[in-house]
Amino acid sequence: MKKTDSPGFILKLRWSLPWLTRYPMWRLREAVRRSTEVTGPKHFIFVVANHFEPGWNERGLTLDWKTVLSRVENWCERARSLGDAFRDCDGKAFRHTYFYPIEQYHSRVLDKLAELQMDGFGDVEMHLHHGVERPDNEANLRKTLQDLRDILAEEHRLLSRRKDDPSPMYAFVHGNLALANSAGGRFCGVDSEMEVLAETGCYADFTLPSWPDESQVGHINAIYQCSRPLHERSPHSNGKDLCIGERPVLPILFTGPLVFDWRRRICGLPIPRVDGGALASNYIPSVERFDRWRSADISVKGRPEWVFIKLYCHGFFPSDQETLLGEPIRRFLGELLEMADQNDQCTMRFTTAREAFNIVMAAVEGHGGDPGLYRDYWLRPIMNAGMEQTYREEIAVAAS
Repeated sequence: MKKTDSPGFILKLRWSLPWLTRYPMWRLREAVRRSTEVTGPKHFIFVVANHFEPGWNERGLTLDWKTVLSRVENWCERARSLGDAFRDCDGKAFRHTYFYPIEQYHSRVLDKLAELQMDGFGDVEMHLHHGVERPDNEANLRKTLQDLRDILAEEHRLLSRRKDDPSPMYAFVHGNLALANSAGGRFCGVDSEMEVLAETGCYADFTLPSWPDESQVGHINAIYQCSRPLHERSPHSNGKDLCIGERPVLPILFTGPLVFDWRRRICGLPIPRVDGGALASNYIPSVERFDRWRSADISVKGRPEWVFIKLYCHGFFPSDQETLLGEPIRRFLGELLEMADQNDQCTMRFTTAREAFNIVMAAVEGHGGDPGLYRDYWLRPIMNAGMEQTYREEIAVAAS
């Protein structure tokens, strides 16, 4: 369920201290790095993590399935139109990754999203709200993730696999942002959640940033792996950034930008606003925001020319849908692609969570050049029937 409590300014500030105190030093390090690093053209790789919750409205009320299905059908129709209108330098449609809340499973809704994925307008990954009424436990969490993972993979041909392993793998977003029991014991209850995610096939978590929530950690603007044991509470609070030549322990943490917007003025004084990459009606996308997102310079260390911009939204907040599907996003995408067309020093690519992860792993393993070549580098979609046969043949060869 959606959270109904609204913490005050002082509490939010206290929760934000871990990253706020590190922010000036992070900015200084980035300035030094950019002044000494020699790079070529920049490749900007966009991911939109849609916390896709069609079964709820903005007040957290549960809707009937007839209404839910109608909303999903309307969304899919508009998402196709948007994707057809705006394609990147590889010809790929602008699309979201739909992190579907598995506690809201409904076969017909997932069938609609599977059709959308099959047509190239967005992948489906896993989202879970748990521990809301009372703390969850490790055994129940593991069973929940395994059961719904297998349903998505076997009944809907969703999720992905490695070329040498038939086990389904998935990306994850934690409901209520409480990854690995990081929200003071609320909305989770399982300290060892990161370990359970690893054991059930999660390759990357896309929950962060979670500002202004209590669960926001101090490690910001990075693609990184946990530096503490996965069975501990909030092991991702500290981490090591991914770099060329060092294969990470999965799941990795794939964060979006968390930067300051200094445009606001009160009595002539600059009053900062935090930009965490949210796409919403009260913070519409713009070229100015793109400049801030790119300034976060989220990349694999040693491959700074591949810059990842992970944004997020709640697709079924009625107040946000026009921003996500209508004129605001269309204006932004048009300006963004026009800017790239006129500048031979940058390219724009629209990717899913899986594709972005594959590009990250290609960078880790030393590949460079055109990142679009690595969309299917490490994980491939289960959905592609022809690819399924290739999987079986490759697995048989590996086993022999």
